[in-house]
Amino acid sequence: MQRAIDYVLNNVPENEIPVGAIVVKDGEIIASAVNRKEFLKDVSGHAEILAIREASQKLNRWRLDDCEIYVTLEPCPMCAWAILQSRIKTVFFGSYDTKYGAFGSAIDLRNFSDVKPKVYGGILEKDCDEILKKFFARIR
Repeated sequence: MQRAIDYVLNNVPENEIPVGAIVVKDGEIIASAVNRKEFLKDVSGHAEILAIREASQKLNRWRLDDCEIYVTLEPCPMCAWAILQSRIKTVFFGSYDTKYGAFGSAIDLRNFSDVKPKVYGGILEKDCDEILKKFFARIR
């Protein structure tokens, strides 16, 4: 998770919500991304979606069942469903999202899927929370 935190701190554009995601296979980072919704003018430009796309292109397959994803914020429904569809085996996230979190906080999309990845939340939660708090304090 520290690698995801470091990645978001060093790569997120100023006007994007600071969320980072990395995909790991066999202990090696194969993809990393930050939110790019504003930059790309694309509603699907969330860190998780972009990291999954990069990992799929790198491995030349959409099934990522031998991969893990680390995300600084609990995935929203769109991202959680993409994670489920990609068959990622384990999800680690930092901050809980009680409003939109789709791996247990607001809803658990695993209840609507045959795919049931292991999910671990609250990893370096305070560090991830602080990144988001600083961003929202600055823009409000």
